[in-house]
Order: sequence, then C-alpha cells, then structure tokens
Amino acid sequence: MRARQALCFSMAACCLLTGAPAQAGPTLLFDVSNGAVLYAEDQDNLWHPASLTKIMTAYLTFEALKAGKLTLETKLAVSEAAHAQPPSKIGLPVGGSLTVDLALKALVIKSANDVAVMLAEAISGTEGEFIAKMNATAKRLGMNRTNFVNPNGLPAPEQVTTARDLARLARAVVKDYPEHMALWSMADMRIGRRRLGSHNGLLKTYEGADGLKTGFTCVSGYNVVASATRDGRRLMAIVLGESSGRDRTVRAQSLLEHGFQTSAWKFFFTKTVSIDTMPEAPEVKSVASVRQSVVTWDCGGRARVRTAAAKQKTRVAKTAKAAKATAAATVTVTTAPAAQAGVSVQASVAPKTKPKPKAATAAAPAIKPQ
Repeated sequence: MRARQALCFSMAACCLLTGAPAQAGPTLLFDVSNGAVLYAEDQDNLWHPASLTKIMTAYLTFEALKAGKLTLETKLAVSEAAHAQPPSKIGLPVGGSLTVDLALKALVIKSANDVAVMLAEAISGTEGEFIAKMNATAKRLGMNRTNFVNPNGLPAPEQVTTARDLARLARAVVKDYPEHMALWSMADMRIGRRRLGSHNGLLKTYEGADGLKTGFTCVSGYNVVASATRDGRRLMAIVLGESSGRDRTVRAQSLLEHGFQTSAWKFFFTKTVSIDTMPEAPEVKSVASVRQSVVTWDCGGRARVRTAAAKQKTRVAKTAKAAKATAAATVTVTTAPAAQAGVSVQASVAPKTKPKPKAATAAAPAIKPQ
C-alpha cells in the first residue's frame, strides 16, 4: 500500500478513514470557516479533476455576474464548438439559446459539457481566452499545481489539479459568492419537460449535505467535492479516484461524519494546520490512473466481471438446478475488485434440466458517469 500522509485526531478515526481500498486517490477534509485541515491524504498529488473543473467555470460566471457583464436572464447561444461537445450535455441545436440561470443549473446539476463551453464563450469571447482566465484565477487563489486546458473537465493529459488546490477553489466559491450557495445544493432541475437529476448522492442521503460537485472519467475515477453544514459549521471533503459512485459517496460521508463527530474542544488543545499552512509535499508525483479499478463497462470493467463469472460457474449451475420449480432464479456474484468496493453484480439464470456453464454471465452495473 502506498505511503499515506494523514492528520487524524483519534486512533478510531484513523482506522475508519484509512480503511478505504488501496486504489483510492487523494482525500482532504477541512473546515470552511478557517480552512483548518481535519484529515489529509496525498493532498498534493496530481490528479485529473474531471467535471470538478466546472467549479472554476461557475466561479468565473459568478464573477461576470457580479461585474455586470452578464445577468441571469442573458441568453447564451449554442455555437458549433459547444454543440460538438460529448455527453454529458444538454444537446440543444446550433443556434439555440439558454439563459445564464438555466445554464448554471445545467452546469452544476447535469454537469453539461456543452453549457460549459457556452458560458466560456459568453464571458471571454473564445474558449481559449476563457481557459487563460481560468489559469490566472487559479494562480490568484493559490492553486499552485493546477492547470486547465478546457472549461468542462473532459479527458486531457495536461488538465491536472490536487486535493489541496480543489479545497482552495471550493472554499473560495462559497465564501466569495455565498448568494449562489443554493445552486450547489439543488438535487434536480427542469428544462422544458425534462427533469435532470444531480449525480451527487450525498444530497439525498446525508444530513446537512449542501453541495458541491461530482466528476468522473475512466482515468480519474469518481471524484467529489462534498459540502455539509450542521449547527452552523460547514465542512468540505475532497475525494478523488474512487472506483464507483457508491464508493465516492460512502467515502465522503465517512470523512464528513468524522469531522462533525470530533468534538471542538479536541481541536482547541490540538495544534492544527490549514489548507494554506500545511507543509507542501516537496515531490510532485505524476498523475495516476485508476482505470483498471473503475467499476463500469466503459472503463474495462467488462473483462473483470466475465472472469469472475467464469470462476463462479459451478455455483451458478447448482443454483439453476435448485430453481427448477420457479420461472427464473437470480444469484448474486461478487467480483474480487467489486468486493473491495462493496458492489454486488447480479446474474440472472434461467432454470434448465441440464444447466450449461455458459448460461451464467454476470453483467457489469450500469453506472452513469459524473
């Protein structure tokens, strides 16, 4: 297991928080009010942000609104460049339009790649000029190891960041533009007759959750900047490189719960560091890929599931034989990698007098990215 840099305040907490699968990426838990770090692991390692990039796109949109360059009612046109973006997207035709208000909601909730380009063009004239503005803003916020090459987070080798840099950005976006905080906590939105739901599972499952943004690519894995507020105290957890959306949610919940359950008096007697004063790792590690551990068909999960199914064919055959009296039987097969992530894969088996091993195949869970 790779070396870990962790700041914990009890042995029980250390066991809970470091119990994640070895393939998991960097994590960081901090208090938004003062930036105090409650837990950190590989916080300065380079990582692909995926759609967490859109937090910066939203930040610059808020800036343009405050400066009067845009209003929430301003219509954004769909250019050919925006229309050409791959999903996730709204998919309006070239020449169509969307208000800034709806665009921001689509950016955060739907994680729409085409809308990110529309906003970039409206704010800076061209996507290239907007990207330059993103990097200048990142430098101003102290995001020293971040580089942007697009406004939406689509796969690009040069688009990198760190958990610490994302913490600085996330803290800035809620402190500089608190009037837009409600946007980050929206679980769904409507465009015409279409209802679009958030990919942030914490908004429905975790008490006090109020944002912020998720992201996913095969190389980066499942990422999230998760925010929650209880009794006036707001914490944020940065989780990068999880194997599934479920693991991403569980990991973020564990971090946030640790933060809320740790009594304030412990921190009063414990020397703490902030995201700005915490010593920076001297070595800049190359960005890692978690493609092989991601549980989805698009990233190579199919081969692993088929291998596990082959190993379980004897068990499946016995189950099929025992199910003669029923119309169908279902057996749960857990792959080795999936077991680490806590994911079960369902295989449907039709009863036969002489079951054939090939009749049992396990289908990888369909996980919608972002």
